[in-house]
Amino acid sequence: MKFFYPYCKKYSKYLLIAIISVTLSVVCEMLQPTLMSNVVDIGIANLNFKYIIVYGLLMTFLALIAICLGIGNIYSSAKASQGFASELRKDLFSHIQEFSFSNIDKFSVSSLITRITNDINTLQMTFLMILRMLLRAPVTLIFTFIMITIIDSQLALIVAVAIPIFVLIICFVASVAMPRFLKMQSMIDKMNVTVQEELINIRLIKSFVREDFEKEKFDKVADELKQKTISAFNIAIIIMPTMILLLNMTTLTVWWFGGNKFIAGNLEIGKLVAFITYVFNILFSVMMLSFVFLLIVRSKASLQRVQEVLNEKIDIVSSENSKKDKINIETLEFKNVSFKYDKDAQEFALKNINFTAKKGEIIAIIGATSSAKTTLVQLIPRFFNATEGEILINDTNINDYDLETLRNSIGFVMQKNILFSGTIEENIKWGKPAASKQEIINVCKAAQAHDFIMSLPDKYQTNLGQMGVNISGGQKQRLCIARAMIKQPEILILDDSTSAVDSTTESNIYKSFHSDLKDSIKIIIAQRISSIKDADKIIILDNGQISAIGTHDELLSSNQIYKDIYQSQNRSIKAN
Repeated sequence: MKFFYPYCKKYSKYLLIAIISVTLSVVCEMLQPTLMSNVVDIGIANLNFKYIIVYGLLMTFLALIAICLGIGNIYSSAKASQGFASELRKDLFSHIQEFSFSNIDKFSVSSLITRITNDINTLQMTFLMILRMLLRAPVTLIFTFIMITIIDSQLALIVAVAIPIFVLIICFVASVAMPRFLKMQSMIDKMNVTVQEELINIRLIKSFVREDFEKEKFDKVADELKQKTISAFNIAIIIMPTMILLLNMTTLTVWWFGGNKFIAGNLEIGKLVAFITYVFNILFSVMMLSFVFLLIVRSKASLQRVQEVLNEKIDIVSSENSKKDKINIETLEFKNVSFKYDKDAQEFALKNINFTAKKGEIIAIIGATSSAKTTLVQLIPRFFNATEGEILINDTNINDYDLETLRNSIGFVMQKNILFSGTIEENIKWGKPAASKQEIINVCKAAQAHDFIMSLPDKYQTNLGQMGVNISGGQKQRLCIARAMIKQPEILILDDSTSAVDSTTESNIYKSFHSDLKDSIKIIIAQRISSIKDADKIIILDNGQISAIGTHDELLSSNQIYKDIYQSQNRSIKAN
């Protein structure tokens, strides 16, 4: 409850109603056997019809009140549990949104989806059962045990002996079931990984005719999940028949000793019936407790997984006195910057990076695959923090800028083109929510996207679908560039973002930078030298280190790596 309460503060009145209604409902229900006992032992025994009618009406009245209170408990507990789940889900999602890339890498996407859906649903159901059953059971136990002790303290000892046995069984089952439920939830993660991978890559699977292979892979994961689930619930299900066996043995024992007391004239028949009814209520309450306890055991696994995310310390945040004023770029400088993904790793991904970019310059970065080009540009918006050295904007360490201010000053077109469900216009407005129609058209013209957009049936209102499934790779790239350009960023970063467009289109896009983003620093990662030969500076990265910096002509005459790349690309062009 300590974990639950902060997320249901807004629903405190429903919590209070649930607690009060279940308590009063139990009192109304638990008075019924005693009233029935009086009807049998006094009313029927003495043929007192007035007594029978009065007590019958009282029992009916209490039953109606119990029904109303029960409905109130169901309604209020449902409102409180739904509210709790909603608040927790919002908090979890908000926390994930603040994750750095390092934080995100600790959890798979599928695992985060499972935690925010399946695990929270389990916690919601547990909270609901706590309010509806767990509160009810102890109130019932206490009240009824008092009543049976009043009726016959000797018979009450039989129940007092049975209850600890129930508790021991529940504790044993819980200790064995807990690790199995954890494994089951982990397998749900694995299942989601498989499903997500297969659905995202369905076109590739079909193109390679690998449906049968993927089906076998899915079947294997599904079978593993089935086995883990059966393993977890096999332990859990033995509790119910065991409880029923104990319930029947306790009832028979009470009937035996109670019957002997009745025959001996030491116990009236009405009180014996009331006692048995109370015994059923007590043992049924224990069974309810066992059911909720098992649910709690399962939810403990889910709670642990949710808390892992909530307790994940966000490693990239704004400092207390961070600068929030709009950045007007003059210089960007990497000063002795080194970086490694894992602080305990021996090798650096980037080593001793030094260069300066000035307002309006185009900086190109080229190098072999895995030379850490993407890693370098991801340090600028602080997707990762530099391990050593510092990155300066206008001679101020980027760590001293407010994170939101810094990232709002940067337009980033990532290597993987990401578009969202919605229209083309809505996707472009991600860069500037208040952008006018004309601004959107102008920026799409600059990104060489306007013509293909106008050829679509719904033009700018064309729905792209999830991940932009209904347009080509080159069209996606141009829309992503337009989305970044409309921000009018101080720094524009293109991470190999024109690889799917032809050379003419690419050249026209870069030309637009001179007019539309003339004061911005443009950092372009590219594979084709023809794309970057007009850049103010070209940085050659080799195995995480800067091999050389210069213009196209300077590098062509002085750097062998650049010369080899240039010659190999020229040979390819001539061969074609």
